[in-house]
Order: sequence, then C-alpha cells, then structure tokens
Amino acid sequence: MSTDIMTEIEKDFLSLPREEREIIIRHGVAFRLSGLRKRLFLAESKIRDFEEKYKSTLDQLDMKGLPNGAGYEMHEDYIMWHHWQTMSRKVKQDIESIQKIAQYGLDQGELPDVGE
Repeated sequence: MSTDIMTEIEKDFLSLPREEREIIIRHGVAFRLSGLRKRLFLAESKIRDFEEKYKSTLDQLDMKGLPNGAGYEMHEDYIMWHHWQTMSRKVKQDIESIQKIAQYGLDQGELPDVGE
C-alpha cells in the first residue's frame, strides 16, 4: 500500500469517534490473535511431529548434524523443520507484540467472536 493511501486511511480512522476506534482496535486485536494462535498451533504441531519421528529436537540435530546415511526424506524434513521452528518463533513474537496493545485497557472479556 502506498504511503499516500496509508496517510488517508490513518486520517479517516482518526476522524472516527473514539468509541468506534476502540471497537475497531478490539476487533482487530481479537481477529489477529485468533489467526496467530492457529498458526502457532500448526507450527508447534509440525515441530512435535518431527521430534517424534526423529526422536530428537532440532537443536540436538543441529549440534550432531544429519546422519551420514540420511536420505532425501530426512533432508527435506530437516528443511521443513527449520521452517516451522522459524515460523513458531516469529508468531510468538507477533502474539507478544499484539498482546501489548491489548493490555492498554482493552477488556479481554469483551473481545468479540471473530466469526461474527
């Protein structure tokens, strides 16, 4: 999105009554957190699947290295395992950042059902 469009959106948003802005922020926070929590669940599930399959954590595997006889599947899994680990860390950071916004007096009990 261009800077000019963002400036117009910000200007229009700030022209709304305070209550409307708060509702939009509450809905946005709830919607975003819901999506991020789903992504985190998926990433952590994938990581657990790899840990169970290889009876190791990714950190342990990184320290030891792939076995000499590792086949194509293990190499592919190793790449995907790193992807999901990176995704998990990033999503956790995003959740933490958004939760900071929610702490500014946005009542968690009033968060809307994002499916409405």
